[in-house]
Amino acid sequence: MYSDFLLIKKMKQGDDAAFDIFIRKYYREILTYCYCHCPDKDYAEDLTQETYVRFFTKLSDYHYKGKTLNYLYTIAGNLCRDYLKKVKEIPVEEMDFVEEKKLKQYQTEEILNKIYIEQALGQLPDELSEILTLYYFQELKLTEIASTLQIGLPLVKYRLGRGKKLLKESLGKEGNYE
Repeated sequence: MYSDFLLIKKMKQGDDAAFDIFIRKYYREILTYCYCHCPDKDYAEDLTQETYVRFFTKLSDYHYKGKTLNYLYTIAGNLCRDYLKKVKEIPVEEMDFVEEKKLKQYQTEEILNKIYIEQALGQLPDELSEILTLYYFQELKLTEIASTLQIGLPLVKYRLGRGKKLLKESLGKEGNYE
């Protein structure tokens, strides 16, 4: 398999096969990341595609400095944040329609589990939720998270520990209601 450096070099030269290999290499990871931040599967796919569009638009200016995946996560993270800002502005009537559509797409148990976890993550500060998502759902190492978020490793460790503690407390409280 090609390294990112070689793929980027070939893509800058216009090699269509390199574009295809590059997209396939990271598509699932970026889609999973977007889906964790955007509960609408179709929109998560759109965000994933937009991530690649933005990356390829700036490809001529991109200089390989390490993990390209981290850069893709940064782009996807910005797109997801923009999406979440827009969702907050959707009128309640449209939100109800979106919720009904989701209920029809998934089995009840899967919906309840997803809502339960999303609510628990939603109660956490954004910086903790982001780290937990990267760590558990994207399975990034702590050093990769630090690089992706452009923060120090000690801060990643602190936020991960704090996030785990708060998530455990939140899930424990919700579990008592059943």
